[in-house]
Amino acid sequence: MADLRTSFAGIESPNPFWLASGPPTNTYGQVARAFDEGWGGAVWKTIGEPIINVFSRYGSVDLGQNRMMGFTCQIVEWVKEVATIPVIVKLTPNVTDITYIARAAVKGGADALSLINTINSIVGVDLTTFEPQPSVAGKSSHGGYCGPAVKPIALHLVSAVAGDASVKIPISGIGGIASWRDAAEFIVLGAGTLQVCTAVMHYGFRIVEDLIDGLSNWMDERGHRTLADIRGRALPRVAKWEDLDLNYHLLAHIDQDKCIKCELCWTACEDGAHQAIRRLPRNNGGPVVEIIEEACVGCNLCAAVCPVQECITMRQVKNDYAPVSWKNYAAGKGNLAPRSEQLHTATWTPSAKR
Repeated sequence: MADLRTSFAGIESPNPFWLASGPPTNTYGQVARAFDEGWGGAVWKTIGEPIINVFSRYGSVDLGQNRMMGFTCQIVEWVKEVATIPVIVKLTPNVTDITYIARAAVKGGADALSLINTINSIVGVDLTTFEPQPSVAGKSSHGGYCGPAVKPIALHLVSAVAGDASVKIPISGIGGIASWRDAAEFIVLGAGTLQVCTAVMHYGFRIVEDLIDGLSNWMDERGHRTLADIRGRALPRVAKWEDLDLNYHLLAHIDQDKCIKCELCWTACEDGAHQAIRRLPRNNGGPVVEIIEEACVGCNLCAAVCPVQECITMRQVKNDYAPVSWKNYAAGKGNLAPRSEQLHTATWTPSAKR
């Protein structure tokens, strides 16, 4: 079985799953129960007396049937002057460049970093009373947005900090972790430990059992013995857009046997993309949509909106041209495959009426 033990900034944990600073770590009793359930660590929300709580603190955003889709250097130096334990600095995403404050924390002597903190937000407004939600005596303020909806942002920012050559201290990943797959994605992008809050508020402490078992099983299946085997493995594949290969071509392909004839792909492509799907008559008993290959740029929108899994897939189109990035092409150091030129000069013609 995979070894999930981890040493993070000198802190030894039986597994990388920690409770994040939040309501699940409000009290000693909660943290004690969490450890009994198998959590590897916990970050206290508040320590000291008196602790004053306020009411009406939680608002949430739902998505379909999914409930609760979403809920800097001198200071570090001051803390390090008196700290006798590792200092982990939590970084906010509410900045233009998170690597700037990450470097500042490192310069101040931080032992580790954790990210991301919550995103400033207002979850909604009551259009009868005009009160932002959740209402506190008719008023409200911005709050911290978290949960599955912030995971893509968190993954991006974790990879940005982990890939920064100036940041050579451990990173604890936070933001929408609710499954072993989420955890694995954070780890391969450079996270050493993983902090969970919203998922615990939703499902309770016992979710850690699924997190541990799922991650262990996946590692066993892939032949990974320790977390060090996978940590940061995806970072070399994270590049800037201008360094991507313009001669890597994809075309959409529709599996007509799986198509349910909803035409969502046609609508999305026609109004929101490249008019690369042709609508066919419904009375012919055959397909109702097909890809216009000479117009398709492989943007993936059709596959994203299709309600049937694997009905629309993206397939690579081979060519004899060497890879060339936009940076090199703009500098006159490479050539685009002729098909790319055709795609960029394609003319629009009206499709069938809705």
